[in-house]
Order: sequence, then structure tokens, then C-alpha cells
Amino acid sequence: MVKVGGWGLPASKRSEPPFFTKNQIITVFEQIAILLELKGANMFRVRAYQNASRALSQMEKGLFQVIKSKELTEIKGIGKGLSSLISEIVLNGDWGKLGDLYDEVPVGLVEMVGIPGLGPKRARILHEKLDVSSIDELRSACQKGLVANLQGFGSKSQDKYLEGIELYRRNQGRSRLDVGLRYGMALKSRISEIKGVEEVELAGSARRRKETIGDLDLVVSALPHNHASVIDSILNLPGIADVKGSGDSKISLILEQSVLDSDGVHGKLDKALDESIVNRSEDATIDAQIRVVPPETFPFTLAYFTGSKEHNIRMRQQAIALGLRLNEFGLIPENLIGESIGADAAKYTLVCENEAQIYQKLGLQWITPELREDNGEIEAALDNSVPNLVSQKMIKGALHNHTTASDGRNSLEEMAAEAIGLGWEYLGIAEHSPALNIGGRSIGVDPVAVDQQANLIHDLNQKFQNQGNNFRIFHGAECDILPDGKLDYDRETRAKFHHVIGSVHAINTWKSRDEQVNTDAVINAIEDPSFTILGHPTGRVLQVREGFPIDMTQVIERMGEINREGSLKAIEINASPYRLDLDWRLCRSARDHGVPIVINPDAHSTEGLSDISYGVDIARKGWLRAGDVLNTLPANDIDRILAQ
Repeated sequence: MVKVGGWGLPASKRSEPPFFTKNQIITVFEQIAILLELKGANMFRVRAYQNASRALSQMEKGLFQVIKSKELTEIKGIGKGLSSLISEIVLNGDWGKLGDLYDEVPVGLVEMVGIPGLGPKRARILHEKLDVSSIDELRSACQKGLVANLQGFGSKSQDKYLEGIELYRRNQGRSRLDVGLRYGMALKSRISEIKGVEEVELAGSARRRKETIGDLDLVVSALPHNHASVIDSILNLPGIADVKGSGDSKISLILEQSVLDSDGVHGKLDKALDESIVNRSEDATIDAQIRVVPPETFPFTLAYFTGSKEHNIRMRQQAIALGLRLNEFGLIPENLIGESIGADAAKYTLVCENEAQIYQKLGLQWITPELREDNGEIEAALDNSVPNLVSQKMIKGALHNHTTASDGRNSLEEMAAEAIGLGWEYLGIAEHSPALNIGGRSIGVDPVAVDQQANLIHDLNQKFQNQGNNFRIFHGAECDILPDGKLDYDRETRAKFHHVIGSVHAINTWKSRDEQVNTDAVINAIEDPSFTILGHPTGRVLQVREGFPIDMTQVIERMGEINREGSLKAIEINASPYRLDLDWRLCRSARDHGVPIVINPDAHSTEGLSDISYGVDIARKGWLRAGDVLNTLPANDIDRILAQ
């Protein structure tokens, strides 16, 4: 069997059942559904694999136990045929004839499906009509105008594919922050339990909380006489798809989804696993680089591989100015180094028990990893003015979330209960306004339903008060900013809300326009007296689409002016790991212009509320303190501010 586009049937590392895990089967079934559609198979067969994959991902019981108790056929979405196949896979390690499909579909077609906006059905049509079998051939066909002339496609599809190819090329080898952190923390957990491991930490862009990350970097501390056994144990961990290289101190691996799996010794590692991983097969593997070093070297190696490259250069320059040499092995006085290089010179290093001591010996205040981008942090550290950054425990609630009243999956009561469980003092509900259409159907809340939800919120708040619970719900709306800069809902309806979040959703319209036209329209919306918060400001979706053109500097400056006049105008950091918008690079500008930031999960389910953590990561990366973030304020203060 040939591996298609990085896909393929996994090999079992077990000598007895269960030979394969639930997550491995989910991944394969997702791939099989796409391969079948690329071949033009009957859609009932395609949906059978899709439904089975979805059913497995939603199943809370352990798959092996379900099979042994003969309950698998009772799972809705899994028919008798696939139930039998799943049992064979788990109990006997036999994938049947599934492997043949990987040999029958051109590799290039599978890669084409990774282009944002291009699904298997259209990829098959392009292959049949234009003999397109790779991304390069698709780009060529688009540039020649062949796709635009194809019935059912047109120039808009052609432009979208060209843009998608550019995004695909740019994001190859990168994963969203949430995906990278899940893999990284799972691998860190497994390595930390290996005998002989003193300490292990994530490094690289994951530790710096970049919105997308490349390879995972982990640094492991172990006494020299334990290095060989530690490395051998790492190489035998479950969840390793391939070993790209292994030496005395460095291991290069490819991780597969089973590193997150709950069927193994680590129990519930994948309880946090959500659709953002399960339903995105392009995130099924991720590369990891692991360095194993002695304890005395660990702080230096961790700092070096945390980066960024630009930050490391500034650190080395600071060391040189003090007559020192800084590298991944130590901080070494120039007058002792002589002809020694690399690890040989490390015997002369100054002793640093942790990263903070490295900074201290360089005359610098400690710099938290999120700030290490050579973006002014060295100057701040020299001046002892690195800010005390916002943290998740400071968050008291969030103002942008959805329920079943629009496109959410949970009721108002369920969302409130989850927020209370998180220790929040309040929850802001902001359903979509009627202008938002998906599939030709409005998913927004009409004015009559607005009043109904207002009554429900009032009753729930009264209930909380009667129970002596300080928790409350704020009734807001996510109003579409229309192309002319007006807000959806009439003025009378908007006046009923505690807060109005203005967001752009008609992305294609806005992307086709001049930047200044878009900027003026957004500013026009912000100037409306009912407008409170600018939601996901650029409309970007990471690794799927760029945001629409807009001059955020102008927008921030105007919002600052209005705030100084006494009206609240805030900007959202949309904490969904698909968005992370406002971009962290603009956070300091908002802060310096006096524009409050609101970190919102934009949750469409109870699980989505926990996405707030990614928004906090971005706020920290953007140099924001507690006082810069509106929802660090307690409920009474938020109530007073919104009432104004």
C-alpha cells in the first residue's frame, strides 16, 4: 500500500488486542470517505464512513470495551457492515480491503483536497474534465482561465482556488495553536513519566504561543548515564508514526493522533480532544524534535530552543557586551573559552539553575516566553519595565457567546451552568442578527425572539439572585456590520441589549472592495451610539482564509478618540483557535490608544467556553495587562459600564 499525501493505514505496535485505537480508526475512516468521493463512489457508501467516524468520535465509552460487550451495533451511525469491520480492526488488526483505496487514488488529488474551499467532489470534477492531478497543475489551469470556463465553477471559484493554493503553500508543515499544544502537552505528559527524566518542557513557537506553529520542540533533562535509556523509552512511546532520526541527544519524530488516545496507559489524555482535531485530517500528524540534555544544561537549551531567532540574537549581543558567550550549552566568560566550542566550552559556564537566572546574569528582567519576539522586550527588560501580563485566573467572564437561539449547540441554561463551573461571575450572550445567512437561511434572531430571550435571561438572573448566586447573564447581540457601515436590527431593537458586538460576516463582499472603503464602513458602524465591541475585527480564519482588507490603525485611532469622549468602544480578541483575531501584533496599539480589549471565546457550545485560554495567550503575547482587558473586571463593574 502506498501512502497517499501522508495518509495511510497505521501499523500496530501491539501483539494483542486492541491492535488499533478509536482515534486511529476515526482518522482512517475520514480518509476513506474522502478517497471514495474522489473515486466517485456511491454517496451512501461515503456517508457510511463519515457517519461511523462521527459516531466513534462522540462515543464516550472505551471502544475496546464496547466491542467486547457486543454493544457496537447499538451505536447510532454504525451499521452492521462497518461494525464488523471495526471489530476485525481492533480484535485482529485486519483492515480488510481498505488499503487498496490508497493505491487507487493519485497522491496529488489528496493534496488538492487540502486547499481551503476545494472539496473531494470538485477535485474529482477538475481531474475528470481538465486532467488536473496535482496542486501545481491546478494552479496552472487557474492561471490559464480553464477553471473559470468550466461549467459550475466560474471566475470566483478560480480566484478562490488560487488564493487557497497560496494559503496551503504558506501553511504547509504548520498547525493551529490549539492542535500543536494538544499534541505537545500529550507528548510532554508521556515523557515526564519515563524513568530517569528529571524535567521536560515544550519550547519553540508553541511555548511562545504563536497562532500557528511548526514542529514541536521539547527539551528533556536527564543525568548523562540515563540518556540512552530515556531516548530508548521515548522511541517506544505509543503515538509515534515514524522516527525521522535519532542520535545521542536529539530525536526527530512524526506523531500521530494516537499520542492523544485514551485507550492507552495515559487514560484520559484526549478528554479535551474536540472537533478541531478529530474532524481535521490535515492535522493528523505533527513533527516533533526532542533534545535530551544534562540538568545543568537544561535552562540554556530550553531558552535557546524557545527562541525566537531574533530574540536569541539580541540575547547573544547582550552577553557579548558583558564579555560573555551565550549558546544552547551555557553562558561562558570570553576569557575562559579559549579554543573550545559548543558543548566542550560548557564546562566553563556560569551556573544557572533556571532561565530567570540567565536573564539576571545578563542584567535583564525575566521575559516570559510569549514576549520573546524582539518586539521591544529586551529594552523593557533592561529598564525593568516588562509588564505584569494578564492571566486566565484574572478573567471574570466573557461577552460573546451563542446558544441554540441562533447557531449554538447548547441552551442558555447549559451555557450559564458551564460558565459558573469555570468560576466566572457573568456570561454575555450575543446571538447573530437576522442578516447572517448560511446556506440561504437566516440563522439570526428576529426582534420577537429577542424579546423572548430577554425575558428568559431576566428570569434566570432573578433565579440566581434568589439563590444568593452573584452570577448573571448579560443580554447582547452580534449585529452584522452591513456593507454600507450600518448595523443590522433597527435602533429600537439595539437599544434593548446590554451590549452590541458589531461583526463583518459577508467576507466575500468585503474582500472584493478597497481597503479604505472597508475601513470607512467599519468606522461608521463603530460611531453608532449602540455599538460596544468590534467582533473578530478582520474576519480571518487561520489556515482557511485571510481577513478582508482594512486599516486597523485608523480604526483603533478612531475608537480611542471616542473612548476619550466618554463612550465605551472595545475590540475583541476572538479566542476561537480558528480566528485569534485581533492579531497580537495590534494589541499594544489598542492599549496605547486607550481602547479596551475584550477576550471572548465566541463559544457555540459549552466546550467552546474553554477556548478563552487561547485568547489569553494572544493577549499576553500582545503585552496586555489586566487593566487593558475589560473582562478582568467583576460583574458589578461590567454591569455599571454597560449601563452607561
